[in-house]
Amino acid sequence: MGFAGNYEPNYIVPSLIANVTEKHGAKGKEDVADLDFFIGEEAAIKRPNYNVDYPIRHGIVDNWDNMEKYWQRCIYQYLSCDPEEHYMLLTEPPMNTPENREYTAEIMFETFNVPGLYIAVQAVLALCASLLTKQDASTGKNASVTGTVIDSGDGVTHIIPVVEGYVIGSCIKHIPLAGRDVTNFMIQTLRERGENLPPDNALEVAKKIKEMFCYVCPDIVSEYEKFDTDPTRFRVYKGTDLKTKKPYTIDVGYERFLGPEIFFSPEIFSSDFTEPLPDVVDKTVQACPIDTRRPLYNYITLSGGSTMYKHFTKRLERDIRRKVKDRFDATQKRYPNTTVKPITVNVITHPFQRFAVWFGGSMLASQPEFLGFFHTKAEYEEKGPRIARHNPVFNSVT
Repeated sequence: MGFAGNYEPNYIVPSLIANVTEKHGAKGKEDVADLDFFIGEEAAIKRPNYNVDYPIRHGIVDNWDNMEKYWQRCIYQYLSCDPEEHYMLLTEPPMNTPENREYTAEIMFETFNVPGLYIAVQAVLALCASLLTKQDASTGKNASVTGTVIDSGDGVTHIIPVVEGYVIGSCIKHIPLAGRDVTNFMIQTLRERGENLPPDNALEVAKKIKEMFCYVCPDIVSEYEKFDTDPTRFRVYKGTDLKTKKPYTIDVGYERFLGPEIFFSPEIFSSDFTEPLPDVVDKTVQACPIDTRRPLYNYITLSGGSTMYKHFTKRLERDIRRKVKDRFDATQKRYPNTTVKPITVNVITHPFQRFAVWFGGSMLASQPEFLGFFHTKAEYEEKGPRIARHNPVFNSVT
């Protein structure tokens, strides 16, 4: 969260909330006086005595009461601002339901009394952020807002094709694998190997190990051989137990490349979903209208923390190029007298990749002319929450 015009978020708060449980109610109330809940890192610390809940699951709001509390703490405690004086820009995943947008508008206008609200699709903001950092040097202008966005955060991964600023909604693909799944897989493999992973904050420790040591390998079999022949590839994580205050160490080996590998070999993690990310990206573009496929392959941009692994871009680009080349060779073989221009595949990285959605929203909301796109309080009072039901980026006609 933060204010429009900034290059980075002012605050990054994990979307979890800790409420007082009945069993520990008296202790909890005494601990926090008149405040009976925590959010973010504070909630993670209070986990033993509190009821911890993730109000957002796979990108969709699951618990609206806790979500309202979460927004309340974000606005008043972290941003320290009066919501009645600020227009609010919120983001949503591409598969969000119209009812969720209505609930969001109702909370923002009724509870927080904001003067204006705009709910933006994350993929469009991420693409805008990427294009803002990749300006055409010859003309000094931005390219058209066309490209394929791979947005992978903590809870969900989406592949979204955007053409001239409009999302092709029918071609969006969803992958039930994201950062939290990588963390859980790390916990599973470390425990199976008998490592001393503290039970109270296993999630936080595994997350730190993931961010510090993990990378994407070009080939999983050869990587195993490299680790077997070169012990220097192993790493050691040092931490302190929260309860006993005793130091401990965790040896990190194959987990370094096995964690992110679930995007490219998902069968090692789950039998429910076994389609690699490059195949899903290829199918997404192939499902789009034929005249949009070349620019969609030519500009594949990444967004979210789960795309920040070392060599992630190289592996993804290589695998997609192989799929495209195999199709091209098959076409040439089938129609030898036809000349077909090869398709260029580019996976784009940029400095704001981790906060691409936030940066795109910050730049967009800082434009004076963008204020005309917000839903106003007067409009809400006249028409009700249905003003937020429809998002124009899913239609080619506004």
